[in-house]
Amino acid sequence: MKESLRKNDRGITLMVLVITIIILIILIMIGVNYGKEAIKIATFQNTKTNMLLIEVKAKEYVENANFDLGIKPNEATQEMKDKARSELKGTQVSPIEFLASKLPDIGISSDEINKGNVFKLTSEDLQAMNINNVESNDEKGWYIIVYNIEEATVKIYHTYGVQLENKQIKYLLDDFRDINV
Repeated sequence: MKESLRKNDRGITLMVLVITIIILIILIMIGVNYGKEAIKIATFQNTKTNMLLIEVKAKEYVENANFDLGIKPNEATQEMKDKARSELKGTQVSPIEFLASKLPDIGISSDEINKGNVFKLTSEDLQAMNINNVESNDEKGWYIIVYNIEEATVKIYHTYGVQLENKQIKYLLDDFRDINV
């Protein structure tokens, strides 16, 4: 009787082992896919949230600058314009700097650059705006603001942009403001 038990008690067969490994591989692939998707969604939401925060602060600065220009911005003196420009946060990007920089074509018009309305925000600028723990640099991408003092409006860009479901990359907050991933 003991001998017949041993013949039937062979342990795990090769076929069961292969099936187990295949099932584990499938589960791992599903987990990795969901993980990648979760990271993509989190990155999108994080960038969008940061851009919305920057927009709120930038609007405050541009409204103060607009106030400095007075009721008729086109009649403002140079002193008023200088004071207004001093309200804005970030580093003004000159046309030469913009062309020489490694910034991608994110849709900022050359007219805005030539007018001096384009400002690049560093991580330090963001901290000065009370936006903490947000990086703006070559590694993480730059946040760019296009101020329009006369109309008291701002446009917020991110140089790495966000990739939408259709694989299209958008850099301007207004292009994906109402999209939730």
